[in-house]
Amino acid sequence: MAFMAQSSALSRVQVGTGSAETVVYSQIGLDVIPAIDIRGGRAVRLFQGDYSRETIFADDPIAVARRWAAAGAGLIHVVDLDGARGEGGGNRELIAHIARVMPIPIQVGGGIKSLDAAAAMLGAGVRRIVFGSLAARDPTVIGVAVERWGDQVVVGIDARDGRVAVDGWTQTVDRNAFDLARDLAALGVGRFIFTDIARDGTMSEPNFDAMAAMAAHTFARVIASGGVATVAHVARLRDTGVEGVIVGRALYDGSVDLSEAIEAGRGAPRPTC
Repeated sequence: MAFMAQSSALSRVQVGTGSAETVVYSQIGLDVIPAIDIRGGRAVRLFQGDYSRETIFADDPIAVARRWAAAGAGLIHVVDLDGARGEGGGNRELIAHIARVMPIPIQVGGGIKSLDAAAAMLGAGVRRIVFGSLAARDPTVIGVAVERWGDQVVVGIDARDGRVAVDGWTQTVDRNAFDLARDLAALGVGRFIFTDIARDGTMSEPNFDAMAAMAAHTFARVIASGGVATVAHVARLRDTGVEGVIVGRALYDGSVDLSEAIEAGRGAPRPTC
């Protein structure tokens, strides 16, 4: 299966030396990635990661995936919410089926808490696997994963007030999100998904400053997540230096048209300085 991701590129230019060194971005495109969060076999969205504040949007996640592919998506972000809380692998067969039948690749997170679990997902046809809690608790395992699977490894860093949240966002550990990204990048991680939990599912707006700060903090690629409510938000994220953005609730309730968001993400080339 060919990887049909939307065209994006990011130039990172360093100006000056030492303490005067500044990073300047030239963003040529932003990948817009629709999300499918699965709980109990259905496509749902949570408000700020709160499992008690769930909205069910579809009984058939496969039909949703086909809809996003038809609208022009190049990649779909799938989250196993049950797996994220350690509630078994009841959605894994469904996710594997999505990977097999879709004409575009999927990346999967939620409950991938071991190398064996990651290998099973990749063996089922998933293009990228997203480590979350394991990366915060045992970064050395992520280094092993990168050695085995290279850029198929993504780390999701979910932050609440700047601290890293784990176990389906039910707990917060004493670790700064930016510091964790720096340490994992040193182990070879080349792509992060950065979520501001306070914005997730709220349709307020992304935390643009935090996304820009994360993109500036590491030479790895960063995908923004949380808070997108309009196509204008997508366009504005192009100025933060992130590679892409994951959009969820706004697609499901019709506030954002995926095709229009993809066009906004492509935009026009911007000068470096």
